[in-house]
Amino acid sequence: MCKINLLCIIAKLELGGAQKQLLSLISHLDKSQYNIYLFTAKDGRLMKEALSLNDIRVIQSKFLERSINFINDFLAFTEICSFIKKNNIDVVHTHGSKAGILGRFAAKCTGVKALLHTVHGWSFNDYQAPFLRRLFIWLEKLCARFSDKIIVVSEYDKKKGLIKRIGEDAQYCIIHYGINHLEFRNKDINLKRELDIGNHDLVVGMVACFKPQKSPLVFIEVARRVSRIVPGCRFLLIGDGVLRKKIEEQIVKLGLSNNVILTGWRSDIPGILSSIDIFLLTSLWEGVPISVLEAMAAAKPVVATDTGGITEVITDQINGYLVSTKNITGLSEKIIALLSNEELREQIGQNARRSLDNRFRIENMVRDTSALYEVILKSKGEGKYA
Repeated sequence: MCKINLLCIIAKLELGGAQKQLLSLISHLDKSQYNIYLFTAKDGRLMKEALSLNDIRVIQSKFLERSINFINDFLAFTEICSFIKKNNIDVVHTHGSKAGILGRFAAKCTGVKALLHTVHGWSFNDYQAPFLRRLFIWLEKLCARFSDKIIVVSEYDKKKGLIKRIGEDAQYCIIHYGINHLEFRNKDINLKRELDIGNHDLVVGMVACFKPQKSPLVFIEVARRVSRIVPGCRFLLIGDGVLRKKIEEQIVKLGLSNNVILTGWRSDIPGILSSIDIFLLTSLWEGVPISVLEAMAAAKPVVATDTGGITEVITDQINGYLVSTKNITGLSEKIIALLSNEELREQIGQNARRSLDNRFRIENMVRDTSALYEVILKSKGEGKYA
C-alpha cells in the first residue's frame, strides 16, 4: 500500500485561526499514512512553528502573497503546478480565498486525484465594493465546479455558499475547528505582573488582527465608554496589523493610555485568556472565530458581535452575549453588566466551557478530514493507498 501525497496550500502563515487550524491538522495526521507538504508564502509569524513540525516539508514560495498581484499570482500558480507534477501529489487541500483560487486552478490543470477547499469565512462580504464582491463570488463559483469537497466550519457558511449558488449541497461538508481543551485549563499567575496589571483589576481582552474585519476601533470606543463607569478596568488588545497607528492615535486622543494595553502578537494565548475576566469580539464578519472557542474553553464570558456562524456556538444570555455589529452602546452595556457581577461572569463562563462539545476537539477534526480524503480517493477507484 502507498502513502497519500498530500499538499496543503495557504497564502501566508499569519497568526490567525485558519493558519493555526491548518498547522494543527497536519501535525496530527498519521505520518505513516501521509507524505505531507505545505505550500505557503516565504514568511509569516507561524513559519517557525511550521518549520519545526516533524515529517512535514514546507515550501516557501517566492511569489505567493495575500494581496492581488497578477504577475506574482501567475508565477505562484506555475510554482504550484510544477510542484504537484514533480511530487506526484494525490490530494490538494486549499485553505483561504487566495490559496483556494490559485491552488484549485493548479490542481485542476495538473489532474490531481482529490481536490478539497476549506472556507475559513468566505472571500466576499457586505463591506466590499460591489464589483469586487461579484468578482469573488464568480471565482468561488468557478472553482467549486472542479472541487470534490468544500469544507466549511459552520452551517452559516454552507447556507451562504448555497444561496450564492457556489457548488452543490452534496459538495459541502461541515468540519468544525478543533482545539485542545486542556490547554485552556491552567492559569498564568505571572502575566498580570508582566503587563503591570493589578491582581484584582478587572480585564477585558480581545485577540485579533488589527484590520477592518475585526473592527478594533470599536473595541477602543467600548473601552472609553466602559472606563467612565468602571474606571479601574483594563483592556487588553492582543494582535497587530495595518490599523495599529490609528488605534494608537485613538487611545491617546481619548485619554485611554492607562486603560488600554496593546501587547502585540503573543504566542501564550491560553495564559492571556486565563488572566482576563471577559472576552470581547467586535468583528464585522466571521466564519466561526477560533478566538471565541478558545475563550469559551478558558471559561470566560464572551461578548461578541452577531456575525457568521457565531450563533452556532454562542446562545445569547446563556453562554455568552451577542450584539449587532457596530452597536457600541449594546457592547458596552453587556461588558458593564458582567464587570459589575462576579457571580454572573462565573456562571456564563462555566456555561461556555460546558457547551463546547466533542465537535470542537482536535482529534475529531483530524479524523473527519482524513476520512474525507480517503472517501474521495476510493470513490475515484484509487484503492492503493494505506
